[in-house]
Amino acid sequence: MNGSPRLLPLLVIAALGLAACKDDKPASTKADPAAAGANPHAVDESKPLEVGDAAPDVTLKLDDGKEVKLSSLKGKQVLVYFYPKDDTPGCTIEAQGLRDGWADIQAAGLEVYGVSTQDAESHKAFIDKYKLPFPLVVDTDAAVAKAFRVPLRLSFAARQSFLIGKDGKIKHVWLEVDPKEHASTVIAAAKS
Repeated sequence: MNGSPRLLPLLVIAALGLAACKDDKPASTKADPAAAGANPHAVDESKPLEVGDAAPDVTLKLDDGKEVKLSSLKGKQVLVYFYPKDDTPGCTIEAQGLRDGWADIQAAGLEVYGVSTQDAESHKAFIDKYKLPFPLVVDTDAAVAKAFRVPLRLSFAARQSFLIGKDGKIKHVWLEVDPKEHASTVIAAAKS
């Protein structure tokens, strides 16, 4: 079997990538005490964002080429949800749940942005295939994931979500997301 030793690392990487998209729990988000630094006022970027923190003022690059500065949405509730990969089982279930709950999401006055590290072409195919009514954010360099302190496994973002209140502060954080139940929990949080 000539060439198969070269294929094995690629197969392992592909298998790990698919495993990141299942319904498993996210990678550990515990802070490394050695990485905290000496400044007591420094922000520990390995620590997850918490309720009450200001939402990162990032620019969201959408699948259609448009850009939205997160701070421009102040006065609205915004869900920024991170998922590992387009068109994989858990990610599809989560997106379909949000799609199926769209009337309730709109009634709650909620803007929704899905974020993963795939490119615009992948996002457009995912949106078209499942008729998603919300935009997907192109985060190929993981800058948005890093700003929200979402851990990456290989190049895949962990499944985490952030509900941003009208004041621009984090209203609710989901560090562990059940794709099947996520839409209903988000809607309930947005209405509270």
